[in-house]
Amino acid sequence: MDIVRKEGLLRLFAIVFLVLTACLMGFDSQTKLLFDTIERKASFKDLDALFVLVWIDVAVASYSVLQVLRCFLIPTTSKGDIRQRSYKNYWLFFFLDQAAVYTVFAAQSAAIEASAIALVGVRSLQWMKICNRYTRFCIQIGGALLCGYAAVLVLVVVSSLSAFQLFRLYSPKKFLQLKGKLNDDHLLSM
Repeated sequence: MDIVRKEGLLRLFAIVFLVLTACLMGFDSQTKLLFDTIERKASFKDLDALFVLVWIDVAVASYSVLQVLRCFLIPTTSKGDIRQRSYKNYWLFFFLDQAAVYTVFAAQSAAIEASAIALVGVRSLQWMKICNRYTRFCIQIGGALLCGYAAVLVLVVVSSLSAFQLFRLYSPKKFLQLKGKLNDDHLLSM
């Protein structure tokens, strides 16, 4: 199995974790009766960080689906000038993969911070704990955040593979200069 197929499989794992995170958060809600008359429903829309995380996970999962299609449907061993055909694409994939990892990590971190405030509250700001009232909701959000961090770890590995595929095209002896024609044959076999 070549490196592009392995990248595709890792992207499939990332898609599973991202979709699982989005679904666990998006479909999670719990309704409680407060003061025996007021019905209050907790959902991911109550915390802006969770709302943003769901949409970022959906966007990155969609990008990963497109990349999986590239990995499995576009042949990688076609004869042609690999330097001119692919190095610009690999730069694009590298930057998009980096942006995906950092965006998902930032959204996960913001969501976990907001969830921690919901878990313990902040007395000086008069923010109450809400997880003592909505325990099932908070436990499910915690599971979703764990799946999200698993997705981040998989995306870090995918991003590393993307960087490897880009920088293997460059000469180790000359700064940012593509390898010569004589060394291109081994690139077609990878």
